[in-house]
Amino acid sequence: MLHYALVFFIIALVAALFGFGGIAASAVGIGKVLFFVFAVMAVASFLFGLSRRR
Repeated sequence: MLHYALVFFIIALVAALFGFGGIAASAVGIGKVLFFVFAVMAVASFLFGLSRRR
């Protein structure tokens, strides 16, 4: 998941460099969503891992 968020971030940077505003904005939006999904899943995995050890 984090890999895909970074890929969309790079796509957004390249699109912004060449002046494609719409493509850059949509790539940033997708990257943000994927990053937050990754962050929530990582926290949930950490919490379930802690509860399983006890």
